[in-house]
Amino acid sequence: MSSPADPLDDLPSPAPSRAEGGGLRGLTPTAVAGRWSAAIAGARGQLFPFVPVALGLGVGAYFALPLEPSKLVFALLAVAVLALTAGQRWAPEALRPLIMALALMGMGVMLAGWRSHNVAAPVLDRHRYGPVAGRIIEVDRSVSDAIRLTLDRVDLPGLHPDRVPLTVRVSIHGDLDVDPVVGTPVMLTGYLGPPSGPVEPGGFDFRRLAWFEQLGGIGYTRTPVLAMDDPAPGWGLSLTRLRQRIAEGIRARLPGDAGGFVAAILTGDRSGVSLQVTEDLRRSNLAHLLAISGLHMGLLTGVVYGALRGFLALIPLLALRWPIRKIAALGALAAASFYLALSGGNVATQRAFVMAAVMLGAVLVERRALSMRSVALAALILLVWRPEALLSVGFHMSFAATIALVAVFRALRDWRLAKGASRPKGWRRWLRPLAEAALCSLIAGVATAPFAAAQFHRVAEYGLIANLLAVPLMGALVMPAAVLAAALWPLGLEGVGLWLMAQGTRWILFVAAEVGGLEGAVRLVPGPPGWVMPMLSLGALWLVLWPGRARWAGVGLMVLALSGWTQATRPALLVEGEGGLVGLMGPEGRVLSKPRGAGFVARNWLEADGDAASQSEAAARAGMQAVEGGVRFVFAGAEWRHLPGRRGRAALPGHCAEGVTIVTDQWLDAPPEGGCRVLDRRALRDSGALAFSPDGTVTTAAAVSGLRPWTAP
Repeated sequence: MSSPADPLDDLPSPAPSRAEGGGLRGLTPTAVAGRWSAAIAGARGQLFPFVPVALGLGVGAYFALPLEPSKLVFALLAVAVLALTAGQRWAPEALRPLIMALALMGMGVMLAGWRSHNVAAPVLDRHRYGPVAGRIIEVDRSVSDAIRLTLDRVDLPGLHPDRVPLTVRVSIHGDLDVDPVVGTPVMLTGYLGPPSGPVEPGGFDFRRLAWFEQLGGIGYTRTPVLAMDDPAPGWGLSLTRLRQRIAEGIRARLPGDAGGFVAAILTGDRSGVSLQVTEDLRRSNLAHLLAISGLHMGLLTGVVYGALRGFLALIPLLALRWPIRKIAALGALAAASFYLALSGGNVATQRAFVMAAVMLGAVLVERRALSMRSVALAALILLVWRPEALLSVGFHMSFAATIALVAVFRALRDWRLAKGASRPKGWRRWLRPLAEAALCSLIAGVATAPFAAAQFHRVAEYGLIANLLAVPLMGALVMPAAVLAAALWPLGLEGVGLWLMAQGTRWILFVAAEVGGLEGAVRLVPGPPGWVMPMLSLGALWLVLWPGRARWAGVGLMVLALSGWTQATRPALLVEGEGGLVGLMGPEGRVLSKPRGAGFVARNWLEADGDAASQSEAAARAGMQAVEGGVRFVFAGAEWRHLPGRRGRAALPGHCAEGVTIVTDQWLDAPPEGGCRVLDRRALRDSGALAFSPDGTVTTAAAVSGLRPWTAP
């Protein structure tokens, strides 16, 4: 048993003088331990929001590993987590949060590893051309605006059934001689290959995203797509068919871009949204309105909750005897569930649903609906359910905006209470909603801007103006009209709600086009080093979540991260993973080896450089000279050639000489005579894309990506 406390322990101790070890000399291990103990005691009951942070650190650590842990490593980690969880009970109180943080980090590693192996499915190991058969399960559009079909029940003649992917995705560049109704079995002849790796070392790895979506092959066809039978009956795809019919009906009732936009925000079907509209939305920082995200789910549930509660309040018998707030929350939760099912249930919508469900659940258990604990609980559920969501920019932006809004409005509330401020009256009362809407847009824009800039390499200079003009209309007109259309649909009067949605949508698209078309609307920024965004996020989370004065240490982490971003350097030379394109950094920016071809790679390289030039403009820059079959240039004091295609292959023997490096997208059966170094498709197959520093040091995409389940051939 512990001894009784000395009454003198409660008396404040005199501050130590400098001679006694005050100031910096007073930061002895004992003093630091005492301050830490006091900080932990002061934060008691306020540390739950750090649970998903610690779990997320473990998830992030798993995805950052260069090698996949073995079963023995996972077993030892499980034992360590159990030991830490059990042992923290006997640890000093000041150490318990640190011990639990380590245990949660270990849990995050195990959760991510379990999820990674649980979704394992066959992936094509090489490119192939031939017949492809399957059942349509999704219809959308590619970046080039081509119709894309995602197929399951795939049949690839000549391939062993155990090696056939569960799903493949095919872009249609030919005639679509079939109504692409979900559930229709189709047949085509096309090119299929494994999901592509990063366009440069350290870049976005599409293979990882495809792995968790169980997408084992991607490709295209220029031949007609033929239906082998009518859409298969059954309940399996009934909701998907309903979603498709609703989207087609909306586009038929509301032709043009407005109908495509309305169909996208209600059903998630973006096939009716043109490339120009998408680009306008991106340039004006309104692209988030196109995705079924937390904004839409929040607006929908808010409208349904407010309408139900208002209606029930009009009936005194119910208002006085029944918990109408909880009834309204249940109704809003049902609406959110239907919206989730109707939209196709992609990861972004699932994330939005979890956040909305947590907020509504807080109402049901009579807790504050919008609090930091509710946001943390939503993040925790998502990380346990889909650990890979941590890597998506949607996860970062959603929670960054929500956490920032909760933190700022909580601070404003505390300030008003401390000042004893009364509610505004008169004209200020009517001005307050507009001011709060403007403040919300400003806070969300500032919180999400770094993540958008890191992912898309662009900053919308007038994004705040566009959001102030468009977002309030989404909440005041578009989403309420959507609820009205759904309520009137059984009566056949949904046209009223759709018409109102169209008016609001046309205004939003007008704002996007006008703001996005302004000179200087978009400023490109170079991509940050890999460590910058994690450090920036941790600094911001520490600043917002820690309850004591030590929170200001988060500002230092954020400043350090932003400083590192400004000092970021780009590779002096880039080689595409199949040898189809080469990019050399020059005085005017990166010069590309050809004006056409490998457009996706070229666009990503230039955007990551913060370069607004087109591929043809970059190819016209000084730094490379045309030669027979390709181009020549000097890098790190050595001669280089890029000789793509058949013409390049035919000219290759004439360029091969000692000290010359040749890059080609051809597969050479034997090295050419002459003593040159050749980087052909065979050599690049295992290395992937290459990045060279100014002194010639090379980094390969394979080395950065590591040996993981999604990188295996």
